[in-house]
Amino acid sequence: MKILIKGTLLNGSIRDIFINNGTVEEISERCGREADKVIDGSDKAALPSLINGHTHAAMTLFRGYADDMPLKNWLEEKIWVLEKKLTEEDVYWGTKLACIEMIKNGITVFNDMYWHWEGTARAVVEMGIRGLISAVFIDMFDQKQAHEQIELNTRLFEVSERYKPHVTFTFGPHAIYTVSEESLRWMRDFSEKHNILIHMHLAETQEEDLFSKERYNRTPVEFLDRIGVLSDRFIGCHGCVLDEDDSRTLRARQSKLVHIPVSNLKLAVGKIFPHFLLKNEEIPYCFGTDGCASNNHLDMIETMKFASLIAKFVNHDPTMLPARETFDIATKVAARIFRLGNWEIEVGNSPDIILVDLNRPEFVPNFDIYSDIVYASNGYAVDTVICMGKVLMENRYVPGEEEILKKARSVAKDIVTR
Repeated sequence: MKILIKGTLLNGSIRDIFINNGTVEEISERCGREADKVIDGSDKAALPSLINGHTHAAMTLFRGYADDMPLKNWLEEKIWVLEKKLTEEDVYWGTKLACIEMIKNGITVFNDMYWHWEGTARAVVEMGIRGLISAVFIDMFDQKQAHEQIELNTRLFEVSERYKPHVTFTFGPHAIYTVSEESLRWMRDFSEKHNILIHMHLAETQEEDLFSKERYNRTPVEFLDRIGVLSDRFIGCHGCVLDEDDSRTLRARQSKLVHIPVSNLKLAVGKIFPHFLLKNEEIPYCFGTDGCASNNHLDMIETMKFASLIAKFVNHDPTMLPARETFDIATKVAARIFRLGNWEIEVGNSPDIILVDLNRPEFVPNFDIYSDIVYASNGYAVDTVICMGKVLMENRYVPGEEEILKKARSVAKDIVTR
């Protein structure tokens, strides 16, 4: 599909952008090429889309169900109880709801870990966005469960071919306190053989750190390093209790991280992502929203603001994580982490693109678009979303959204009353 965006603000100038099958082929003052779709970009700014580095998409169905609880109680008494009732169809509709929400917030790529993998994959393909999807791998140190999980993930890896290019299969070991060493070693080998990303909760709480030291006599990072799981394919999520030695190890193994500020604040995990430490070690990281049961929504613009303000506050330095750097982490850095190529809007690149409505009060007087996005705005500013060369939202409308909202509401109510 050929798309022409006319007269939009791009890097401080008014430009036409011509996109052919997802690739930017021309950026000029006036483009005369024929297009299948012409979009009026006046009073809008073109930006690369946002990338959600960690979530559990179908947990939109649990939004508001179990708030204001300690993490351990929240998981064991509420969330895991409901998740046992989930069907693939539930996950399908919960993911479609999440896709609607992410599209409306300018997110076209998300890194997911959840149950019923194919329910998520089907929803991603139908909604037209991109998902790096892992099935939650939990064996609770039980050999029988471990064997079942290995069989499941092997099958899903093979099945994932039919969902490309929208879906990429990844591994999702839940955490070191729910996955055995033997299973982690199996994923290490399979990941290396097939070049698969491993996406895992890491160093989220002091309880996790204590568990690791008592069971393995090492921090979570030290344990994973000892068994060879850390590599350039490893993406650790949360990282709130990482120390200097952990950071040096992660750098040496070229591993990446995801900072999830809103969820960690809401669940009061005790510490916060050590931005200054990781910046010094030059460890690449991006941002994530987590699932809607612990955030409670999928707004990466809000997430960027939280991340920037926390870095400034914790380090007593207002120059930390400035707006442009924050935006770049949520877009082009995240794209490198998830192997999406150059995510800047330039000729020859294939980034997904959003148009932001500048006729909103938070964009006036618009001295700096990145300042306005990170500090003054939220997802409601996104007017148009283009993913893989297709228009997913225009004038803030996503086709079919009414049916999805209605069905997801019904599914969520049914789950809690089963």
